[in-house]
Amino acid sequence: MGAYALIGAQWGDEGKGKVVDYLASKAQWVARYAGGNNAGHTVMNHGGTFSLHLVPSGIFQPDVSCVIGNGVVVNPEVLLEEIKGLSERGVDVSRIYLSERAHLIMPYHIQIDALEEEARGRASLGTTGTGVGPAYVDKASRTGIRAGDLLYLEDELLPRLKRVVEDKSRILTKLYGQPPLSLQEILDQCARWREGLKDLLRPTSFLMQQAIERGDTIIMEGAQGTLLDLDHGTYPYVTSSSASVGGAAAGLGIHPRSISGVIGVFKAYCTRVGSGPFPTEMLDEQADELRERAWEYGTTTGRARRIGWFDAVAARYSQHINGFSSLVLTRLDVLDGFPSVKICVGYELDGELLGYFPSGATQLQRCKPVYEEMPGWSDPTEGATRMEQLPAEAAAYVGRLEELIGCEFHLISTGPHRDETIMLKPMI
Repeated sequence: MGAYALIGAQWGDEGKGKVVDYLASKAQWVARYAGGNNAGHTVMNHGGTFSLHLVPSGIFQPDVSCVIGNGVVVNPEVLLEEIKGLSERGVDVSRIYLSERAHLIMPYHIQIDALEEEARGRASLGTTGTGVGPAYVDKASRTGIRAGDLLYLEDELLPRLKRVVEDKSRILTKLYGQPPLSLQEILDQCARWREGLKDLLRPTSFLMQQAIERGDTIIMEGAQGTLLDLDHGTYPYVTSSSASVGGAAAGLGIHPRSISGVIGVFKAYCTRVGSGPFPTEMLDEQADELRERAWEYGTTTGRARRIGWFDAVAARYSQHINGFSSLVLTRLDVLDGFPSVKICVGYELDGELLGYFPSGATQLQRCKPVYEEMPGWSDPTEGATRMEQLPAEAAAYVGRLEELIGCEFHLISTGPHRDETIMLKPMI
């Protein structure tokens, strides 16, 4: 019973979707609390393979209700299309609830996102171009449009939307030489969204508070990863929301004392999409082999992910930020067959050995990893469901990561399917 925050502990793409899908059978609710459709969670279960961008990964469990919280920015077109696709594949979508307070990604957000990134040139941040950043900018500047506003389109939203469209049109025409926006086209789009979303809209923070009072179990599903957190990540190469545990309570409207546990999800190696410092990045044939073996390409963008060895310095930093009560290790099977595996245990900067994660991206970019090398394993871990099935070298690798992070793994994923999992200790 209680709420359990499930956090990406690296640069995202740790396999959170599979973990949520696996754990959701023990919950009554799964709730997304941050990010937008820039996140992509892949789930493989008995129903097939699914790519989710906004719908929580607990949707495949028949008794689980799914909440898209107020901390999420929502592209209505993407959400409606995703729900339609799930329904066509036989998934019950009647249990999806959207917060009235969730901000919407408007057409001009996507347009401005692309234009801003293009204008940065070689200094681009590597955004997904989905409009997430500009939507959060408008939220902070109090010019955003919330999902609940669609219900009062003509009475309340229209005067506000008119001013916003005028402001965005000035930016598009004067700064980027683009044609002005059409207020009528955007109004028509909002009217269509209202029809599609009105049955999903709920005061979800109230639903969450009621669930907690009843003693229900809630999985709070994070997006991206701690090292992309707006405050604690490798700024400015970060996402636009709080991807760490700090965003969980605010993004769902529950108090922090409701959180019974914090689950950190680590990949057995590191990946990163887009620009920004990445101390353990591998630029050799071994990286190419690992990328193809694990199919490390973005669920949302299709971009090739950058590959690196496990970074224990960054992992320990993530533990300090989130206070993990338990850990998950994913993609251990991807390392099967490598003659040796490396773990970054420190950074060297200007001849000095650092044992901490620097706050500045420029400083981190100059850090050289200090590696500890361990024997690899030839016997497969793929598909293992018990710890005894792991080769001794793989078990030793897992144990060493626990020592360096300072927390225990309670679950190990040995393949993409729901059943390819080792459960060591209860997590929720």
